[in-house]
Amino acid sequence: QVVVDFERLSEHAAAFLGHDVGFCCLGTTRAKAGAAGFVRVDRDYVAQAAELARAGGCKHFVLQSTQGANPRSPFLYLRVKGEVENLVQAVGFDRCTILRPAVLLCKRQESRPMEWMAQQFLGVVARVFPTAYSVPVETVARAMVATVLQPGKGKVEVLENRAIHELGKA
Repeated sequence: QVVVDFERLSEHAAAFLGHDVGFCCLGTTRAKAGAAGFVRVDRDYVAQAAELARAGGCKHFVLQSTQGANPRSPFLYLRVKGEVENLVQAVGFDRCTILRPAVLLCKRQESRPMEWMAQQFLGVVARVFPTAYSVPVETVARAMVATVLQPGKGKVEVLENRAIHELGKA
């Protein structure tokens, strides 16, 4: 494990050397970082990390994005996630897997009251429609690992929430 300064990420290029696979789940919230900070973390840092990983020899990059990511979205969150998906694909990995989970179900140390209420509601909905609106973070993590252990289905593979659920059970 290497701790890096994302504001000076290029100075940490050595941390990205010699890895066949890169996993990226980096992100923040607009509420926590402001609009500019959100863009810097969720798009710029991720794109730069992908570039450093590729330069360091990474062949397969696995990116956690979000359901509804679209570079033409009028919503900042979805637009930035769509933009970073395109930037990561353009880096030229031999294989790129993008996961687009729905609402992540997890326990957080920090207080996010609206997210907590949504998780409570979606937890109940998930009992009836388990793959429609949410996914436990553990399932996403298992799916990310499973993508590396299975043969790819092309140079770029995008996995939506239902596929994440299925792969996360494997």
